[in-house]
Amino acid sequence: MPSSTAMIGVVGGGQLARMLVQAANRRAIPVSVQTTSPDDPAAELAQRLVTADPRDVAGTRQLVEGCSGITFENEWINIDALMPLEQQGVLFRPSLASLSPLVDKLSQRQLLDDLAIASPPWCPLSQISPAQPALPQGWAFPVMAKAARGGYDGKGTRVIASIEGLAQLLRTVEVNDWLLEAWVPYERELALVCSRDRQGRVRSFPLVETHQSHQVCDWVLAPAFVDQSVEAQAYNMAASLLTKLNYVGVLALELFYGPDGLQVNEIAPRTHNSGHFSIEACNSSQFDQQLCIAADLAVPSPELIHAGALMVNLLGVASDQAAPLEQRLDALSQLPETHLHWYGKTPESPGRKLGHVTVLLKGDTAAARHREAQEALGIIRGIWPLPRQELD
Repeated sequence: MPSSTAMIGVVGGGQLARMLVQAANRRAIPVSVQTTSPDDPAAELAQRLVTADPRDVAGTRQLVEGCSGITFENEWINIDALMPLEQQGVLFRPSLASLSPLVDKLSQRQLLDDLAIASPPWCPLSQISPAQPALPQGWAFPVMAKAARGGYDGKGTRVIASIEGLAQLLRTVEVNDWLLEAWVPYERELALVCSRDRQGRVRSFPLVETHQSHQVCDWVLAPAFVDQSVEAQAYNMAASLLTKLNYVGVLALELFYGPDGLQVNEIAPRTHNSGHFSIEACNSSQFDQQLCIAADLAVPSPELIHAGALMVNLLGVASDQAAPLEQRLDALSQLPETHLHWYGKTPESPGRKLGHVTVLLKGDTAAARHREAQEALGIIRGIWPLPRQELD
């Protein structure tokens, strides 16, 4: 693939930005990163560093100098404050207009409803009367409460089990910033990462199965063992969203699959934990897709180049729960067909995402790959357990 020497800018400097910089380095494309600290994961690999909070527009003004395109690590941005930069010709990928309905879960839900894309029943928390709290007709406890902005890895969510719990929620949060969601029975959780280029072409990675432990992703299996019709439906959901928004960039759908069919749980307008397997398992990773779109290069069609893959997150654990850090990392690096990604974060606080490993699978059937993945997961968790608060 041809490369370009034009620099791209990334707003944010965490592990997603780090893996984007790594993808850029493979194509010899320089990257400027705006992040709070020179110790952040992406900072040490970037060709240029702007030390500023990612939401600091003055920092973004500095970031865009000398960059041909700007992309984002996550959706926690101030769109209104960035708008003057876009009006002055700064090329944001995705555009601020396409991001706007996706940075808030309330507007996400309304967008899904408008496009008739299935999602769990929901209502704004502001519709519930504090004087006489009651669930919408037909709902039953438990229900899920979600903050409209800023939630991730279980943060910004609360399981509400009773009227008393609902009343307490109404007393303790800003009701305009939260929504309620009916509890959805599901058999498995799935995810799909897609990209759309400026010509409007939509490309999709394989649909994957994800497993959460206390609302934090534990592992991802690619490809998911589902009917082709389910994957086609997930693709159609994503393509409808991308096209409606004229979205240019990478986007992920988190999905429930069960008795009520396929439903969108959340939309992530960025690269996503469920797509990390693509770095080794595909010819073009989710980060390579983001890079090519931001740098205005030809975007490859992503394809699996291995039978499958298991991605396992490495979360920080207490010092009395596992072997010393270096010993764990050394043990993981010795495993066959296993690729270790370490994000360079310190300290190792329990529950913090510190890295991941990807195991390339060889089984020629879904059942064989599932057995292979479960065996590998057992070995990895023997070396690196889930932190106590994440254990089921």
